[in-house]
Amino acid sequence: MRKQIAAANWKMNMTFQQGEKLLDEILGAEIAMGAQQQTIFAVPYPYLLMTRSEVEEEFNYEVAAQNCHHLKSGAYTGEVSVEMLHSINIKYCITGHSERREYNGETNAMLAEKVNLCLEHYITPIFCCGEPLGIREAGTQNEFVALQLKESLFHLPAEKVRTLIIAYEPIWAIGTGKVATVEQAEEVHLDLRKLLETRYNAATAGSVRILYGGSVNAGNASQLLAAANIDGALVGGASLKPEDFLSIIAAA
Repeated sequence: MRKQIAAANWKMNMTFQQGEKLLDEILGAEIAMGAQQQTIFAVPYPYLLMTRSEVEEEFNYEVAAQNCHHLKSGAYTGEVSVEMLHSINIKYCITGHSERREYNGETNAMLAEKVNLCLEHYITPIFCCGEPLGIREAGTQNEFVALQLKESLFHLPAEKVRTLIIAYEPIWAIGTGKVATVEQAEEVHLDLRKLLETRYNAATAGSVRILYGGSVNAGNASQLLAAANIDGALVGGASLKPEDFLSIIAAA
């Protein structure tokens, strides 16, 4: 059985003190999670150690970086390497978020390098994929997302792919208030599993955790996460509100 994941992506939000207060409120609620539930906080770099300290004694809570560089080291001022994340015991890292693809020019080839480095350092990539509005309107979203996986992930052997987390985030739904219907989200998630089965095998396809992201909130989480092929949510704005995110954790 695949774990159900509630992953919070704080993006570039909150001061250190505000982040600490948010964590205290969420953890202080002492919500009961089962063995098949997991919560991950993807926080800005300056807050990684604080967040790790807050959650390290908690059951099924983890910390993720929001990004890493695609090269091992070098003269790249302001960047953070996978090796640096590993050295402070960070076990998860978002790769390929649409905002970084758009604003930082990240390509599928670069993301393949990031995924490789993460896996070499025992960090689980949370690999983001998703289509812009024009692709959705043209009805070619499955082909668009398939190419992202093929060029960034399908060089990996099956045993590595089984450890990944994939997050399907239709770009047109991120931060817009629009959300894919359950049917739209489930269709793409199912297609991703079929793609994984074709490239690898049924066991691999059934092992990979696939999250949905894109304006997930307390009001729609339960319905989305009840779908057979949706294994949790990557949550932006709603993860900054303790009551909302607690509701999403409970729905996972």
